[in-house]
Amino acid sequence: MKQFLDKYMGGLFGYLIVGGLATIVEWAGFWLFSEKMGIAYLLATTFAFAVSTFANWLFGRLLVFRGTQSQSLLREILSVYLASVVGLLLNLLIMFVLVQLLAVGKMPAKMIATVLVFAYNYLIRKLVIYKK
Repeated sequence: MKQFLDKYMGGLFGYLIVGGLATIVEWAGFWLFSEKMGIAYLLATTFAFAVSTFANWLFGRLLVFRGTQSQSLLREILSVYLASVVGLLLNLLIMFVLVQLLAVGKMPAKMIATVLVFAYNYLIRKLVIYKK
């Protein structure tokens, strides 16, 4: 059990903090793009996700995954963005289902989508991008 916790849960608390910071960036970006700039919610989701992915990479590298980089900086960033494309697609799908099919408000839908995609983002970084 200890090996499982060390391998899969190690850094989870730190990643919760990193995820929280990236979530603030994402929600603020979504609000800015969607509400203030009038950009369609799916496109606003994409823009906000791109900005928050960079924030997530930066905070994660500085706070959680430091010293585990085994690749160049450019390759690391590209790996994070590539992995995040799946997270973005999940995010868009969840947003579409909640807003269009279930008539949930845009911001509550964004919050729900963020929570659901969090686990994927952590595991892909822990097991693939920053594996030891």
